[in-house]
Amino acid sequence: MRQPPIGENTAVKWNGLKTTLLLGVMSGILLLFGELLGGSQGLVIGFGFAVVMNFVSYFFSEKIALSMYRAQPVTPAENPDVYARVYPMTAELCRRMEIPMPRLWVIPDHSPNAFATGRDPKHSSVAFTYGILELMNDYEIEGVLAHELGHVKNRDILTSSIAATLGAAITMIARFAMFIPMGGSRNDDDEGGNPFAAILMMILAPIAAIMIQMAISRTREFAADASAAKYTGSPDGLIHGLQKLETWSQRIPMDASPATAHMFIIQPFSGRGFMKLFSTHPPTEERIAALAALRGRV
Repeated sequence: MRQPPIGENTAVKWNGLKTTLLLGVMSGILLLFGELLGGSQGLVIGFGFAVVMNFVSYFFSEKIALSMYRAQPVTPAENPDVYARVYPMTAELCRRMEIPMPRLWVIPDHSPNAFATGRDPKHSSVAFTYGILELMNDYEIEGVLAHELGHVKNRDILTSSIAATLGAAITMIARFAMFIPMGGSRNDDDEGGNPFAAILMMILAPIAAIMIQMAISRTREFAADASAAKYTGSPDGLIHGLQKLETWSQRIPMDASPATAHMFIIQPFSGRGFMKLFSTHPPTEERIAALAALRGRV
């Protein structure tokens, strides 16, 4: 489904509906997979492991992500130049959005990018690379910052965590299925599971789960873009920022983990070949078109 040219409030509702639908499909895959395998042991173990894994990831994802990219705090004592530039616009945007002030970080990487992390608005961080601060003017940085704060305001990290839980559960069950006899713990008198369907699901279910998870991530980007346009008063700052990011992030690709790709404002890979199928972001030209349609409406 293509994102219509709509404002922030409608965009949040639209994307929320699509996200609910996609999460429902993932849940359906999970249940169908368990039914085809015919047993409950692998389902319980796999799902339980995924829940525990993502529970830990949810509460510690902020520290893990910041540590992974060697992020440095932005304070008057540490990185004072970055603090003087970014802190005032962050404080003003948070006032407009009515959200708490996040912690600010800078990443020692010349590839231009940025991300937000944290489990809720009260526990959130926004990180910029040195590359994006070198590349963009204040008008564009404000648009990027508003986008990231839009993710915080819309609680997109919670949505991503739910999707990750379901996706990981499906993948784990597929792996456990290789060691579970078809039919699981069913009695001989019961109708057994379909072994051919189960084998097919073992192959296709994890791929489907990953693609749905990517689709959920992509649909949240439009809502965050709309938030940026609303709270900066114009979509142009973010439009100009995305245009620069599209060019320079490919010239200077970032050495980023695929597990954290959804966090960044733009895909931190070149996107060549089959990786396009698993993109965590919609095409930049579609994002720019949706933002351009908001001119004069925010």
